[in-house]
Amino acid sequence: MTPHRPLPKDREAGFTLVELLVVLVILALLAALVGPRVVGYMGQSRVKTAKIQIASYQTALELYHLDMGRYPAQSEGLDALTNAPPSSGGWNGPYLNKAVAADPWGNAYAYVAAPDGATYRLSSYGADGKEGGEGDNADITP
Repeated sequence: MTPHRPLPKDREAGFTLVELLVVLVILALLAALVGPRVVGYMGQSRVKTAKIQIASYQTALELYHLDMGRYPAQSEGLDALTNAPPSSGGWNGPYLNKAVAADPWGNAYAYVAAPDGATYRLSSYGADGKEGGEGDNADITP
């Protein structure tokens, strides 16, 4: 049996520079492949969230219409779904559990009511907060 020689004590255990660079290259490749997909899913989820919120507000607007015989006036806005407007005869709210939230991009929803209160338009202007646009900036309507 041959005796084992002990390793020199001056040699430290650890990773070499080449090993660390290989790991960094692998991580960079993974980030390059996965990153764009994650960003795409985030954009899609914001659009879906906006559509769900708009549908919820439409339901509340329909209940308001049943009670009041009209949709909230332009001056009352969506706030009339949680707070009784000055001319609140027949108001049986609140029609929402909490105040109207901003859209997923942090902008207010665009509510436009006809002067006679017979119709309305509710939408989100998308990521840029401006009417029109394409992609993430496209308007979201029901």
